[in-house]
Amino acid sequence: MKKTFILLTLFLLTNNLFSQTTYTGHVGKYPVELVTYIFSDGVARAFYVYTKFDEPIIIDGTLKNGLLSLTEKDSLGKESAGLVFKDFDANKTNLNGTWTDLASNKSLQITLTKSFNIDYGDDLEWQSKELLQPATMENKYFKLLISKEKGSFYARVEGLKIFEKRTDKFLQQIDLDCQLWGINNISVGDYNFDGIPDFSVFEQSYAGPNTSSIYFLFNPQTGNFFRSSFEGTSLDFDEKAKRIYEHNQCCAGTSHMNATYKVENNEMVLVEKRCTEYNEEQDDYIQVDCE
Repeated sequence: MKKTFILLTLFLLTNNLFSQTTYTGHVGKYPVELVTYIFSDGVARAFYVYTKFDEPIIIDGTLKNGLLSLTEKDSLGKESAGLVFKDFDANKTNLNGTWTDLASNKSLQITLTKSFNIDYGDDLEWQSKELLQPATMENKYFKLLISKEKGSFYARVEGLKIFEKRTDKFLQQIDLDCQLWGINNISVGDYNFDGIPDFSVFEQSYAGPNTSSIYFLFNPQTGNFFRSSFEGTSLDFDEKAKRIYEHNQCCAGTSHMNATYKVENNEMVLVEKRCTEYNEEQDDYIQVDCE
């Protein structure tokens, strides 16, 4: 069976990480793609897909003394396969390793060639590199479009492409301007609670734990996704209660805003809003007016 395997080992976007690298090649006789992304402490995150099915499989591991070890788990959380790369070096053009089925001990050789880097630095410039995402829908998968402008240290997400699983048919392209956030720029959920999956794109991180995302809803009439008006800080979607919760924290955690919304006609409608601030005299948080 013809297979394509894509492996992503993740790097945090800090000055201490390796460059994010995409490879193409083979696992045994099966075509593969690989992208490395490793934390500065050697912790590795990854996923791979067989192109015939386009179903990402999450794998984790470590890089220690040049040995990159990654482990795949089955649906029950049991370790099922291992991938090992000796003398791993993100700067090498070629990368060789071994894939092993842990139940049968059957092994396949991995041979890869570097396709591109997502490097960082003020002097670098490149356009529209495509980065596969691990979040998918039942019949769709996503690729980010990443570009790097001269004078900007980090790359940014300039758009995304949506494809049909199994056929790789191109379905839709959307323009964006978002922060590149490692492997998990895209999330899938039912954001308007209509029973149909939607997706969001990580937009930006702010002070403290605050983040924002852009939410795209599915239109059954057109078969495409459209950008919704949903917005807020660190939104959390409760599909069971059909409520959206917002939390905004500032001032070193001394001030909090919590809001609850319902959805009507694909719009967020405020149900309740509550603000608290830390009071030194009472040594506790007290409710205050929300500005």
